[in-house]
Amino acid sequence: MTVADEGTSEGPVSSRRGWQFVHGIQLLLGLIVGYAVVTVNLTLLINAGIPLAITTLPWVLGRLYDHQMDVGLAAWISIAAVLHAVGALGPYTMFGWYDSVTHTVSATLVAGAGYAIVDAIDRSSEAVDLPGEFRFVFILVFVLAFGVLWEIAEFASAGFASMLGGEPVLAQYGTDDIVFDLIYNAVGAVLVALWATGYFDGVAGLLDRRIEEGDDTS
Repeated sequence: MTVADEGTSEGPVSSRRGWQFVHGIQLLLGLIVGYAVVTVNLTLLINAGIPLAITTLPWVLGRLYDHQMDVGLAAWISIAAVLHAVGALGPYTMFGWYDSVTHTVSATLVAGAGYAIVDAIDRSSEAVDLPGEFRFVFILVFVLAFGVLWEIAEFASAGFASMLGGEPVLAQYGTDDIVFDLIYNAVGAVLVALWATGYFDGVAGLLDRRIEEGDDTS
């Protein structure tokens, strides 16, 4: 699943090492998925299988839209994916800080997605001019809204598990956990809004092109 990244800011050596890092994480996730299959652990299978699928996003975008994702962003996605999958093996319950770190890293990617959406909208029409203050607020609200939906999904998972038996796919640890999750989600959003939006310019450009193509066909 090698994706060429000509035109990115990285040199050929660092770029190659970056993709090797991504593939190494994919291998680790594949091993966790295999372990989940052998041990018939459905919860772990879902918590590792979905992150593994997410790490193939650079390849999917390359095949479908001829988009060359920056290797730094691909590595970022892979780190978030493996943190969640490894957490499902036990660190979520063993270390109180692990869930906070994972939520922060995941929130930065959600924030990046929010930035890419609002930037693509801004690019798509000369009549639209979205100031930096609006973008900052939009990214923060976007991440918090996603975080609330995630917490609802955790409650739903626990409810289904209690009705059907077995372990919930998404773990919920009470009200305090919800509050801290949302706080660290906000931290991740602020970090991206202030310092890391450049990593998502390529994705914003892709969305802008898709919007323009949609307008041309309508």
